[in-house]
Amino acid sequence: MIKKEKYIVTGMTCASCAARIEKNLSKLSGVKFAQVNLATEKATIEFDEKIAEEKDLLRLVENLGYHIEKEENLTQNAELNIFGMTCAACSTRVEKALQKIPGVRKASVNLASGKAKIFFDPAPDRPQTMIEVIEKIGYHAEVAQNHEPDREQVLREHERKKLKNLFVISALLSAPLFFAMLDMWFHLELKFLHNFYFQLALATPVQFIIGARFYKKAYLTLKALSPGMDVLVALGTSAAYFFSVYQGIIQGHELYFEAAAIIITLILLGKFLEEVAKGKTSEAIRKLIGLQPKTARVIRGGVETDIPLTQVLAGDQIIVRPGEKIPVDGLILTGNSAVDESMLTGESMPVEKAPGDTVIGATINKNGSFTFKATKIGRDTVLSQIIKVVEEAQESKAPIQKLADQVSGIFVPVVLGVALLTLSGWYFIAGDLNGGIIAAVAVLVIACP
Repeated sequence: MIKKEKYIVTGMTCASCAARIEKNLSKLSGVKFAQVNLATEKATIEFDEKIAEEKDLLRLVENLGYHIEKEENLTQNAELNIFGMTCAACSTRVEKALQKIPGVRKASVNLASGKAKIFFDPAPDRPQTMIEVIEKIGYHAEVAQNHEPDREQVLREHERKKLKNLFVISALLSAPLFFAMLDMWFHLELKFLHNFYFQLALATPVQFIIGARFYKKAYLTLKALSPGMDVLVALGTSAAYFFSVYQGIIQGHELYFEAAAIIITLILLGKFLEEVAKGKTSEAIRKLIGLQPKTARVIRGGVETDIPLTQVLAGDQIIVRPGEKIPVDGLILTGNSAVDESMLTGESMPVEKAPGDTVIGATINKNGSFTFKATKIGRDTVLSQIIKVVEEAQESKAPIQKLADQVSGIFVPVVLGVALLTLSGWYFIAGDLNGGIIAAVAVLVIACP
C-alpha cells in the first residue's frame, strides 16, 4: 500500500543538503517519490509500506546528519473565527500579523468564511496569543468550535442587523443631501436644502456616529503600520466633511457634505450585502451538521439510556428504532432493517441491513429495529469527514485570489501616495490649493471600497 507522509527536516544549510537527502531517499527500495524543500524545511515522501518501513526512512536521514520528524508530531493547528474583516486587505493584514508570531509555521485566512487556520509549534498559550494579536489590529477573534456554528451564526446575524440599522439611519440622513445635489443639476429651487447649518446637522451624525467604526479601524491599522481600506474611507470622507465646513464658514458656497455622507451610506450597504453573502457560504456546512441526530440510545450496564451524541464512546452498543436517524458509524450486532442512505449515496431505495453489516451515521432507519456497536465517533465518522472536506474547500484559495491578496497589501499605501502627489501637483505647479484638495479627495473617494 502506497503511503504519503510529510516530515520536518532540520539541520540543512544549503540546496545541496536538500538534494543529498532527496537522492538518498529515492535510492531506498520501496520509495516512489521524495521531495525536500530547503526553504520550508519540509520533506514529502511516498513509499510502499510492504517494502519500505517508515523507521528505515527516518534512520537514513538521521545517518546523513540531519534531524527528521513527522510534521504532525511537531505542529499543532487551530481554527479561529474572525469578525470585522471587510475586504481582501483585511484578510491579508490578519494573515501577515499571524505569521509574524514566533512559532507560527503557516497561517491562512479566508475572507468569505471569516476563518483563519494556523499551524504552529506546540505551546499552551499560543491560541490566546494569536487572538490578542488579532484584537490589537482591530478585529475580533475566538477559537472555532468543531461543527458548532450556532454561536458563529448568532454573531453574524447580530452584525447583519447592526449594519442594516446603521445603513437605514444613514440613508435617511443622507437623502436630503442627495436631493440638494440633484437640485443643483435640475434647478428645483429648494433653497433650504443648501443651507449650511441644515447640511451640517445632517452630515455630522453620519460622519462621526455612524462612521465611527471607520475611524476606530483606521486608527488601529495605522497604529499597526498596516493601513487598510478604512483609512481611505476615514481620510476621504473627513477631507470632504472638513473642507465643506471650511467652505461654509469662510466662503459660504461649494459644500461637499453629500459626498462624505453618501460614501459612508453606500459602504455600509456594501458591508451589509457582504455579510449576507458570507452567511450563505456556511449554509452548506450547517445543512450537513443538521443531518446529525442530537442524541443516541445506548445500553450501559444493561440499561437503555438517551445521551447527547457528544458522549457516545467507541464500542458503545446503540439501539435504533424505526424512523430514527443512526447517530454514528458502526457494525450491526442484532436485528434486521432497511436503511435510507440517500444522503450519502443518492440512492433512493433503502438498503437491507443484517448482523455484520456496517451502518453510517445520519442515515435513516426505515422499518426495523437493530442494535449496533459504535466503531467511529466524532471527527472519524463519514459525515464528519464530508464536513471537513467542504470546510477545506471553502478555506482554500485560488491562485488569482492569492494575487489579489498581494495587490491589496500595497493598494492603500499606493492610493495615499497618489493622493499626496495630486495635492502637491495642484499646489506647487498650478498654485491652486482648493483645486488640489478637491482632486486629492476625489482620488481617495474613488479608491474607497
